[in-house]
Amino acid sequence: MVGMGYRTIKTAIGAGLAIWIATLLELEFASFAAIIVIMCIETTKKKTLHSIQKKFFASLLSLLLGSIFFELLGYNPIVLTLFILFFVPILVKLRIQEGLITSIVIVLHIYVVKEANLENLLNELYIIFIGIGIALLVNSIMPSFKKEIEKYKTEIEKKFSVILYEFSAFLKNSERNWDGKELLEVENILNQAKNIVIQDVENHLLRKENKDYFYLEMREDQLEILNQMAPIISIVSTSELNVKQRGMLANIFLNISQHVDSGDTTIALQHLDKYEESIRETELPKSREEFEIRANLYYLNFAIKNYLVIKKNIFNKV
Repeated sequence: MVGMGYRTIKTAIGAGLAIWIATLLELEFASFAAIIVIMCIETTKKKTLHSIQKKFFASLLSLLLGSIFFELLGYNPIVLTLFILFFVPILVKLRIQEGLITSIVIVLHIYVVKEANLENLLNELYIIFIGIGIALLVNSIMPSFKKEIEKYKTEIEKKFSVILYEFSAFLKNSERNWDGKELLEVENILNQAKNIVIQDVENHLLRKENKDYFYLEMREDQLEILNQMAPIISIVSTSELNVKQRGMLANIFLNISQHVDSGDTTIALQHLDKYEESIRETELPKSREEFEIRANLYYLNFAIKNYLVIKKNIFNKV
């Protein structure tokens, strides 16, 4: 059914449960318990908890101040207007203005019954506790994003593998045709995955670290390096000059492209160390073009090494 999401189902069940309990207890304004549930349920546990805290304190404050206002000044529209003018700045000052609607509804309940006695105050407190309690209960059940996150990670690694393979192929064959679309595609996938991971983080209130979030940050940092390398790869590939290090670096890129999903960077880093040795042992450039190509190759070596170090550091951390 269109619009029948997980949150919708939880809201419907929570609202019905809250009004049922409030009715069983024969509370006045029992339907307001359902409204509290609806207003408190958010997309994650952390957001729900923050919403509940603000609405709870705002409601208690309105119950206390509203009772004092009406009992001292009377139950009439002018006093209600004065109360709202007085109350809203307080909520803003305390940074709990998100609880304005629930708190005003509670004040209106007192205004309707026209008596702030213990029975009426307890009635409102019971409704608040029922609504908040049910909201916490139903939102404690959250779907697992693990499969979705793993699917995104697999897609990201496939795109990285293609990009590095194309870098290798370009260094070997300047006539190769590649439009670089994977660089844009993987950026979109990373953004989508990060939104899912943030939801997963906010559904674990006691978990301070999230390995998937660190993983995506690593891939974002690596993607930035790949984007910086792309134009240099293009420059090097257009040269017809035969430079030994060009083929060597192409083979290193090919090897890295085949092990994107691996956390072990030892072999690739050893290959880059040997590559640097070959640069030092090679005679100095004999022309300006050779100097520029070898300088660009050295930059690519430096960049891909950073790419691997970022990966090594994050895998050691998690």
